[in-house]
Amino acid sequence: MTNDPDLRAAVTRKFVRRTIVYLALLGALLFLSAGTLDWPGAWVYLALSAIAGGGSGLLLARHDPELLLERLGPMIQRQQKSWDKLLLSLFLVLYLGWLVLIALDAKRFHWSSMPVALQVVGAVLLCITFYAMWRVMRENSFAAPVVKVQRERGHKVVSTCPYALVRHPMYAGIIPLLIGTPLLLGSWWGLIAAPLLLILLAIRAVLEEETLKAELEGYKDYAARVRFRLFRIFGRSAPDRRFGSKRLFIFRP
Repeated sequence: MTNDPDLRAAVTRKFVRRTIVYLALLGALLFLSAGTLDWPGAWVYLALSAIAGGGSGLLLARHDPELLLERLGPMIQRQQKSWDKLLLSLFLVLYLGWLVLIALDAKRFHWSSMPVALQVVGAVLLCITFYAMWRVMRENSFAAPVVKVQRERGHKVVSTCPYALVRHPMYAGIIPLLIGTPLLLGSWWGLIAAPLLLILLAIRAVLEEETLKAELEGYKDYAARVRFRLFRIFGRSAPDRRFGSKRLFIFRP
């Protein structure tokens, strides 16, 4: 991590610009799909994204600007694995379609009716996601958004908490978002569709581990010590087979 004030300032400006554009596009997608601005859940969603997501990014710009600069990079990169380019592109398309489905369901056609109490639960789950992401990025300076080994940055295995609990705390932290977003926005159909996104993340977690075991020194030993991918409370020690377990492989050791 660098203490260069010029780098911190430049990364902060880039992050602020990117966040403004992201929130504007996200709001346009939601409200145009809904056909109305009268959608309190969407305004809360945008506010949480701006306050929690934006605030954590500004803190990261102060504490680890190199990581934030890495995370502001393009979704498709030269060093990135080809399968990751495909999975990330597919995830982005499905994620945007998921948000459109939520807007159509919750506001334009009113297929769903969500109790206010569950919408509050959704907001809490989103806050949990933002906190989990912040903890991961504060602990792991190599938490890039694409799968690659960052040799130029001295990439090494991180095994302290939350990585001492599960091998993929970033992915685990996304799960509350996939549940909380449709709850807050008021869409049962969005909640039903969320497992499709989770399956993509789970596949990516398995393939990412294969890359790290092959290319990152010490990762095999780390994976042997920390047996669980996403949930520490599920499963028992078992050989690391990719698929074919009677359990969902995302919960397996």
